[in-house]
Amino acid sequence: MNDDEGAVVDEVPVDPVTGRVYAEGWQSWSPATWYAVTATGRAPAETWQHEMRFRPGTRVATEGVQGEGLLAVDPGTGAPARCYGTTDPVAVPTIRATLSGGRLLVRSTGPVERTEQRDGESALAAHGDALAAQVPDLRRPPTVWCSWYRYFEEVTDADIIEAVHDLEAHDLGVDVVQVDDGWSPGLGEGLQPAERFGSLARVTDEVRASNRRAGIWLAPFVVGAGTTLAREHPDWLVGTAGRNWGQPLMGLDLTHPGVQELLTDALRRLVELGFDYLKLDFLYAGAVPGRRVEDVDEVAAYRSGLRLVREVVGPDVYLVGCGAPILPSVGLVDAMRVSPDTFHEGGEDGSTGMRGLMPLAARAWQQGRLWVNDPDCVVARPSYSQRERWAQAARRLGGLRSFSDRLSDLDPWGLGVVRDLVAAGGRTQPFGADVLADGAALAQHEGAR
Repeated sequence: MNDDEGAVVDEVPVDPVTGRVYAEGWQSWSPATWYAVTATGRAPAETWQHEMRFRPGTRVATEGVQGEGLLAVDPGTGAPARCYGTTDPVAVPTIRATLSGGRLLVRSTGPVERTEQRDGESALAAHGDALAAQVPDLRRPPTVWCSWYRYFEEVTDADIIEAVHDLEAHDLGVDVVQVDDGWSPGLGEGLQPAERFGSLARVTDEVRASNRRAGIWLAPFVVGAGTTLAREHPDWLVGTAGRNWGQPLMGLDLTHPGVQELLTDALRRLVELGFDYLKLDFLYAGAVPGRRVEDVDEVAAYRSGLRLVREVVGPDVYLVGCGAPILPSVGLVDAMRVSPDTFHEGGEDGSTGMRGLMPLAARAWQQGRLWVNDPDCVVARPSYSQRERWAQAARRLGGLRSFSDRLSDLDPWGLGVVRDLVAAGGRTQPFGADVLADGAALAQHEGAR
């Protein structure tokens, strides 16, 4: 056993058939689910996958299961379930569980509190209640139309304005019209609108004239390695953060005064334009390991950056985290994506299945405790083969309601689904025990496939 696997904090007698283990993932896109006690957790196949879906700099276990800051064991013997976790969002230990001779050995790289409840779902809910002491009162989430799954990076201001007019024509009371990725080359190029996109001011004027709120996507903690910023300010970069937009990605040093000034200016500019709903994506890049100006670890640096975002935009702007470290984000965002994207560009027909269902179902206990759970967008057009199942899952297991279709692409069924989704509105309340139990069973079933 390697030293980096931590010290043994407990040994739990388990039933090898009915025992199960919950392992929390590092960030929004990480695996999170209930596993059989005999299972081995999921692991990345490539370096970029480790950086973008798992905890960078932390070895992934090759036997047993691994959680970041939280792990729960429901022994299946009739004995109470045990939860191992921390309520300190900065000190996030890696916790591993391995089966040895009918007992589950639980190891942790740092201090954890052990609590007991009658079953696994109750154990997670109780831990969520303890974490909720650090969470401001949750605001009812707006309903959202999002550009991404229809236009991807080819979105233009005309597409957004068409959506506004179509929402009006169909009398759909959507609260927020959100421009997603594609409007800008990113923070590495000053977070300015791409010439191809058009005018952000024109978009905000049209959206607000319709008595709706304007939302926008940005990735504030990451830049491309080939961007102007990366070339001119290499001292602002911390370490590698995967690959996207045709180039390697680099995390920013959120403790560097130059980075803080850049973020402050960019965020103020967007808020002054009229955006008061921000989808903050690729946030994990702010917590990659590396040297920083301030002598703090990556989690403390990440939280300082997210606090800066909140301070700059003010209390009335709704913040949605995505690709974000889960426990280190507690108390700093209004809503959190708890799953990967509905699909990636090229998977619009749904033939690759439902990528986000497992962690969405597993993380149902977080809803209404840590934040509003964002399941990602419903896609209701006929060409998406998973539309019925995904719409049902997002409605039952999510708190934020959003969809991403061109209304002219919808058939009567799809239009009815988005109408019902918008009418239902978002929720801030935790789910009941029945939803938590169903979610846990669904997550374990999906994880075993």
